[in-house]
Formats: sequence, C-alpha cells, structure tokens
Amino acid sequence: MGIATSSLLEAVEEIGPQFEVGAAERDSSDEFVASHYAALKERGLISALVPEEFGGGGASYAEVAEVLRRLGYYDGPTALALAMHQHLVAAQVFNHHKGRPAPLLAKVGSEKLVLVSTGARDWLESNGEALAAEGGFRVSGRKSFASGSPVGDLVVTSAPFNDPKDGWQVLHFAVPMRSEGVSLENDWRVHGMRATGSQTVVLDSVFVPEGSIALRRPRGGFHDVFNVVIHVAIPLIVSVYVGISERAVEIATGLAKKRAGDPVVQFALGEACSAAMVAAACRQRMVEISDGLDFTPTMERSNELLALKSHVVQQARRAVECAMEASGGAGFYRSNGLERLLRDVRAGDFHPLPARQQMLHTGRLALGLDPVTG
Repeated sequence: MGIATSSLLEAVEEIGPQFEVGAAERDSSDEFVASHYAALKERGLISALVPEEFGGGGASYAEVAEVLRRLGYYDGPTALALAMHQHLVAAQVFNHHKGRPAPLLAKVGSEKLVLVSTGARDWLESNGEALAAEGGFRVSGRKSFASGSPVGDLVVTSAPFNDPKDGWQVLHFAVPMRSEGVSLENDWRVHGMRATGSQTVVLDSVFVPEGSIALRRPRGGFHDVFNVVIHVAIPLIVSVYVGISERAVEIATGLAKKRAGDPVVQFALGEACSAAMVAAACRQRMVEISDGLDFTPTMERSNELLALKSHVVQQARRAVECAMEASGGAGFYRSNGLERLLRDVRAGDFHPLPARQQMLHTGRLALGLDPVTG
C-alpha cells in the first residue's frame, strides 16, 4: 500500500509551521527555501507520487494535490516550488499507467531527485535553439520561471529545431542541472513568490543525446501533449493558491474581530470567505477531472480545466483582496502576513493560460476554430 493521506498531511502539519517561520524574512531578502528540501525528502513528499515499485510512496494524485493545498496555507513559495516538481512526476506516472516509458520515476523514487520545469515560458513555440550535432543536439536558450532550480537535479525543457526535412519542430528532453553549459542567473527579484528560487536557467551549447529526446512535435500548434500537461499540472498548481486564500481568510478573521460590529467589515469578510469557497470547489472539480492520472486526454476536458483554472485564480485572488479589506489598516502592515499573501496569490495569473488567453482559447473552440490563433 502507498502512503496514507493522513500520514502525508500529518507530515505537512508538522513541517508546515516550521516552514512558515521566517517567511517574511525570506520574502524581504529574496531567499530561496533551499533548507526545506531536506525535510521534503525525509518525509517522502518529493517522491510521494512515485509508484512503490519505483521506490516512491505510491500516493494518489488527489492526495498530493491536498498536500500542496495545505502546504500552500503555511508557505506558498515552498508549495509552489514543490508543485512544479510534482507535476513533472505526475506526467511520468501518467505515461507509466499508459504503458509508455517513464524513465524518471526510478530516479525520483530511489534518489529523491528534484525535477525543474520550464514549460510556462516555453508553451507552444518554445524558445532558444537546437542545432544538430554528432549523436544528438547542441541546445542554447534562456528558460525563465524555473522554480526550485537552485536545488534541482534535472531540468525538463524543450527547444525549437529546424529539421532539414520536416521543418520547425520542438524537441522535449531532460538535462542534468550539472551538465556542462547549464547555469543559473541570479535574477529572481519579483513582485511575489520571491522564495521559489525561480531563476532563469541558461543553456549554452548543452549537448543533448539523440536518445534523450522524449518527444518531437511541430512547432507552434496545439499538440496532444498539451492535453496531458494541462491535466497533470494545473490542478496541482492551483491547489497552492487555494491554500494561500484560506490562510488569508483566517488571518483576516482574527484581525476583523476587533471591528466585528461594522457591517462593512462583515460584508468584506463574507465576500472573502465566499471567494475562497468557490476557489476550493473549482479546484476540487479539477482534481476530479484528472481522475487519479487515469484520464483520457481530450481537448474538451482540457478546455474545462483551463476555464476552471481561471476561476480558481480569480476567486483566490479576490479572497485575499477582500481579506485585506476586512482587516482594515492592520492588514496593510507586513507583520500580519496579508500583504505578502496578496502579492503571492497574484502569481497565479502567470501560469498557463492567463485568463484572457484562456477565454480566447475557449471562445475559439466554441466557434469550431483551432484554439491557436495565427
């Protein structure tokens, strides 16, 4: 049997409050949560989703999503960095369920390797370039928003390649972070989620063997692989933002009690609570759609997930905004934590697809058009 949900959540309840200590200082200094990874590995959270046969915990997708939600309540940056790792693991588990190669599962299970994603920046077109070389390719590019990269072991990324025969393609592959030509820029100085360590990964003529290419696809179009990515990634990512909204409502409730007789405070807190509930309900539906990673990827379900993602992010953000309003002037002080949560929750807008792009995508599908413009 795999790890019980209760055991995973017990681990979060033990280490979460420890992670929360110093969150304000890390936010102020842009310090990455590197020290948290030892506990994440020790408690089996890094490898929780990996099947037991590969040395992992055998936890379900829904269980890991719940872990990320609760960890987001305590420390959003740690939860988000972990979510970026977990959705790559989830893609490998999905492939394993479908009888396809999943070479990273054993590495994560036995060695507790940390995977780093660059997909948000790359999306359909990818960036950089891959040039043909003897036995493989030489890849160069700059991959931003690579959460967890300072402690990452493998970067899972892609690069465009102009094939002499088939034209522009995108190659998908994983590269060890310690490979020659791989470096990190110290450039993660941002509005929110400052402790995620989402530095830019720089690839400078990095050799990628032909055998490491996991997928080739036409560049620019909406490939079926994105239906898989949306199913495995987005419910885990939004779980973090739901946790943040729930923490904000709790803080605001404590602060608002000092002015409990004020109808404006009552309304603002009620709106915050309602928004957090809606975000949680939409998030739950997303987890259900991903069906324990036993789903059949379809454009219809991906479209629903993207629409729900927009609502989770909007409602989670609204919950924190209203929490700030309900708290009054007290919420404006950094010492109460709401100001940081308000900045952190806004990062949800930047995960694929941002709301306006999602609405364009959904509208085009409704009209029977290809979801990709141009």
